[in-house]
Amino acid sequence: MMVDSLPATSLAARLDRRTAIGQLWRTEGEKIRCVACGHRCLLAPGRRGICQVRFNDGGQLHVPFGYVAGVANDPVEKKPFFHVYPGSNALTFGMLGCDFHCGYCQNWITSQALRDEAAGVPIQRATADQLVAAAHRSGARLLVSSYNEPLITAEWAVAVFARAREAGLRCAFISNGNATPEALDFLQPLLTAIKVDLKSFDDRHYRSLGGTLARVTDALRLIHARGIWLEVVTLLVPGFNDSEAELRTLTQFLASISPDIPWHVTAFHPDYRMTQPPATTAADLVRAAEIGTSEGLRFVYAGNLPGRVGDWENTRCPNCGETLVERRGFRIFNNRLAATGACPRCGRSVPGIWRDSDRATPARSNP
Repeated sequence: MMVDSLPATSLAARLDRRTAIGQLWRTEGEKIRCVACGHRCLLAPGRRGICQVRFNDGGQLHVPFGYVAGVANDPVEKKPFFHVYPGSNALTFGMLGCDFHCGYCQNWITSQALRDEAAGVPIQRATADQLVAAAHRSGARLLVSSYNEPLITAEWAVAVFARAREAGLRCAFISNGNATPEALDFLQPLLTAIKVDLKSFDDRHYRSLGGTLARVTDALRLIHARGIWLEVVTLLVPGFNDSEAELRTLTQFLASISPDIPWHVTAFHPDYRMTQPPATTAADLVRAAEIGTSEGLRFVYAGNLPGRVGDWENTRCPNCGETLVERRGFRIFNNRLAATGACPRCGRSVPGIWRDSDRATPARSNP
């Protein structure tokens, strides 16, 4: 990989040179329709999408390709995935840009790079083979597209994932869930798992972040229906999305898709442009987790305040209550599902991807 040495002021020009002709678009008259995300931007020649990184050049959609803005070898629990190879590593890569503009974004230096002059990081030329080789060197079991919104860079992810699957790796997305059926069909043959941020259950809140609730809830149904392993995270922001009524409707919705969808409720800290709400407390997380469980979700986790939320970091058998995976933060102390994917006490099968032989579609739908 090579660091692009051009100055930061020419970021858009640098990114425009790191593109390829995309696949997630169609012609509509003299314009083209991008279908990578739920915005479905209709672009006249020379125009960019809401994401700022996909654009119409000469009647063709140019999309980000052949670079990374960050690569890290992370514990899979950091994504967070709790039902995918506990204790393993995930080589994670990202690009620049996003189709949302969340005021509390913790990855804003990459996601808001073409909207905010203070954002932006050096980019590196990369190939799919280099990323796969890096994953093998680091002992990773997954290659994950994250940091920015991977839906808007889906063509690059598919190029990487195709080589990764040939090399025996599993592949995953960390996404805001503003997906289209076309994008999910494009990704499905190569994608093992998706973590979706369900940011609120109030459409007004979603619109303030740059999206709509309906597009995300529709995508969650589509992801589950396609058999891609799904875990959902809600960042609990005091005064924004933490009312009991909202948490109940949110978790009722998830349970209506499948009570086996793992739901992670995580702690907010003031960041980027949202500095007024106080940080989420451990008590706040536990309250939300209890609500999720009371609404029928079988696997609820309180995250990113390790050691302060009691048993809510662990995976427990929904049948007999036995602790099956014991965690603190990103560390695994005991994994009793690695051998069979079932509770050793009562024999109950636990949905997830615990072994290489497991399918990516073990979650049961709610009757």
